[in-house]
Amino acid sequence: MSTVSELIEFNKKFVEEKQYEAYLTDKFPEKKLAILTCMDTRLMELLPKALNLRNGDAKFIKNAGAILTQPFGSAMRSILVAVYELGAREVLVIGHHGCGMTNLNTQSIVDKFGDHGIDPIVVKTLEKSGIRMDKFLRGFRSPEEGVMHSVKLIRNHPLFPQSIPVHGFVMHPDTGELEVLVEDYREE
Repeated sequence: MSTVSELIEFNKKFVEEKQYEAYLTDKFPEKKLAILTCMDTRLMELLPKALNLRNGDAKFIKNAGAILTQPFGSAMRSILVAVYELGAREVLVIGHHGCGMTNLNTQSIVDKFGDHGIDPIVVKTLEKSGIRMDKFLRGFRSPEEGVMHSVKLIRNHPLFPQSIPVHGFVMHPDTGELEVLVEDYREE
């Protein structure tokens, strides 16, 4: 049986047994939080548990490294929608130790494109069109650097309200321990 078949089979049982009822909520984050975090599998359940967050408490935006590579990309758009349309009143950027984006070797990824059948001319064409692979596939030297990059980009975004705090954290992916990099409450 394929992975998708297993997922579909489980899903049918999940719905038939009304297991979803334990997760019912609405689209507005109860704790008024938007959280930009990494897509790392170790954080999937650990991060909400370590922060005492339940289904419906926060809007989670996940990507590789919790890093914003473009000020007008989809992750930043999601943060703006969470604030302006869904009632988020604080933003948390949470990176983690041992992140795969730390010291990412962009050239290694580009080389793997070819291994998977992507014609090198495609990469050259993209580069000549202004898509720089070193920026598109940007990593960082440390998770702290990555988190602070994203915090600063959000704080300085021309469409982001100055009244909304943006906090930065690094989590240990084994224990859930949180290190505060920046707590952005400002005196009014």
